[in-house]
Amino acid sequence: MINRKPIFPGLIELNFQAGEVLGCNVYLVYDADEWILIDIGYEETVDDFVEIIRQLDFPLSRCKTLVATHADVDHIQGLAKAKQLLKTSVTAHPNAVKPLESGDTLVTLAEIAPQNLKLAMPAVEIEKQVDEGDVIQVGSIEIEVWHTPGHTDSQLAFRIGDLLLSGDNIYRDGCIGAIDAHHGSDIKAFVKSLERIRDSDVKWLAPSHGPIFKNDRDLLNNTIDRVRGYLKMADFGTLAESWPLMDEWDDEVSQGKLPDGLEQLK
Repeated sequence: MINRKPIFPGLIELNFQAGEVLGCNVYLVYDADEWILIDIGYEETVDDFVEIIRQLDFPLSRCKTLVATHADVDHIQGLAKAKQLLKTSVTAHPNAVKPLESGDTLVTLAEIAPQNLKLAMPAVEIEKQVDEGDVIQVGSIEIEVWHTPGHTDSQLAFRIGDLLLSGDNIYRDGCIGAIDAHHGSDIKAFVKSLERIRDSDVKWLAPSHGPIFKNDRDLLNNTIDRVRGYLKMADFGTLAESWPLMDEWDDEVSQGKLPDGLEQLK
């Protein structure tokens, strides 16, 4: 058994727990022996994550469900394998059901021909659907479901008290999830989702990529202004050559570093 390193009461991020970045953020929400996973990442890292969970002494049979934040391949390619290993259900937004159950490589961005990208996208049955206002219960923990479209039409966020598992809505450097028509992006909807996060009383944002960070109104305003500008920018694209935040995240994960002010909540 290894020592648990929660980033928030009842919440473990498995990359941070492992001390290395294996892929997108995978959140384990738990109370006593009952737990769920929010996202799972690529198929090739499923065994690694399951082994970490085993070493954390969570009974594999007590996984209540696997939750997809949305239907992008880097978040959900491993769902079918994880579902089989853990013998549990899969939960997603209604708009994610068709691409996940059909293994759609275009909508999930598993296949991007101009970039010579072609990944497998194993189909997986979705037993449970959740939408705006639903609650996922894990032991005594209530997880409030937010539908936050913009990055995709199926993008979900999950509130636990003062924390929002904010998906690909916004990251610590002010970047947002890629805007791409193929997987249901909508710039106007994205602005509304970002405004909702900004105007909420949530104190911490735990995104699907990179470190947890404070809900900062100035950061959100700057991002909202920029995204609103995309409505009138013909040169907008998603082909950035690098992302410095991910280098910072690698360093922080390896050092086990959390933001100032968060340690006291553990």
